[in-house]
Amino acid sequence: MSTIDFHSLAKTELHCHLDGSLSLPIIRQLAAMANIDLPASDEELKHHVTAPAHCENLLDYLEAFDYIRPLLQTKEALTLAAYDVAKQAALENVVYIEVRFAPELSMDQGLTVPETIDAVCDGLRQAQEEFGIVAKALVCGMRQSDQELTSRILAEANQVRDQEFVGFDFAGDEHNYSPEDIRPLIEQVKSYHRPMTLHAGECHCPHFVAQSIAFGIKRNGHVTALSHEPALLQSFVENEVTGELCLTSNLQTKAAPTLEDFPYLKMKAAGARISINTDNRTVSDTDLTKEYALYHQHFQTKETDFYQHNVDAIQASFASDEEKQELLRRLKKAYADYL
Repeated sequence: MSTIDFHSLAKTELHCHLDGSLSLPIIRQLAAMANIDLPASDEELKHHVTAPAHCENLLDYLEAFDYIRPLLQTKEALTLAAYDVAKQAALENVVYIEVRFAPELSMDQGLTVPETIDAVCDGLRQAQEEFGIVAKALVCGMRQSDQELTSRILAEANQVRDQEFVGFDFAGDEHNYSPEDIRPLIEQVKSYHRPMTLHAGECHCPHFVAQSIAFGIKRNGHVTALSHEPALLQSFVENEVTGELCLTSNLQTKAAPTLEDFPYLKMKAAGARISINTDNRTVSDTDLTKEYALYHQHFQTKETDFYQHNVDAIQASFASDEEKQELLRRLKKAYADYL
C-alpha cells in the first residue's frame, strides 16, 4: 500500500468544466431554485449526472451534461455552481483552479454573455475569500454551434474586464469540428490578446494536435492522440505546449481505450509539460485526490513528479505573473519535504 497522503498534497487544476463538476447537494439546490423535479434518491440522481465507466464514445459521455443545462439559467444558479466547484477543489488542497464554462449553455432564459461571466466570477470570488484558493474562469466556445453565434459570444465575452475571467477555450464535438474548421474563431480570440486553450487530440485525431500547434496555441486539453505519435510528441515538446491530461475521463470516453494508450509516460519521458486534471468531477465521479492516486497506482508517479506537474500547470496557467510567483512559492513550501 502507498504511504502517500494524496489528499494533503497541494494541487492545481487547469481543466475543469463547471457543468460537469457540481456536487449532488448543489444539484438538488439548483433544481429547487429552478422548480425542476429530481429523483428522490441520490443513487438515481447520480446515475443521471455521471457518465458510464465505459462510454461508447465522447458524445455518449456528453449526454450527462443535458441533465444539468436547465439548472444553470440564472445568475444566482451560476454563482452558486461556481462557488461549489471551487469549494470542492479547495477542500482537497487545490491551490489554483481554472473553471471553464460555455455562456451559450446558460442563455436559454435570456441571460446575456456578460451576465453569465460576471455570475461565475462572483461565485469563484466567494470561494477565494472563504477558502484561500485562487480560482479563475475560462469561457468556452462550442465547436458544433453556429459560428456566427459563437463569434458574437466571444466578442461580448471579450468586453468583460473581470479579473477572474482570464481566457478562452473551445470545447464540444472535436471529431466533426477540427481546429482548422474553427480557424476564424481561433483567429478572433488571438486578436483579443487573451490566452486560450483548446481541446485537441481527444478523438484519435493527431492531426488536430498538429493544427493546434501550428496555430501557436500553448495549451491543449487531453492530447491522448500523442500516445502513438513520437514525431508529433517531439513537436509538442519543442513548441513548449502544456498538455491538460484527464485520465479517468479519457478511459471512460475511450479517447484512451487502455492505459497503454494514455500518453502520460511517453510525455513524461519526452520532457513534455504536464498538468493533471479531473475534466468533470461529477460526470467522471472523480476528484484530484483520486486522480493522483491513480497516477501513482498505474504509473508510479511520485511526490517529486506531482510537484513538477504542478509547477508546469502554474507556469502554463492564465493567472497573472504576480499570482504565478506567489503560487509557485506556495507549491515549493508545500512540497519542501520531498524536494
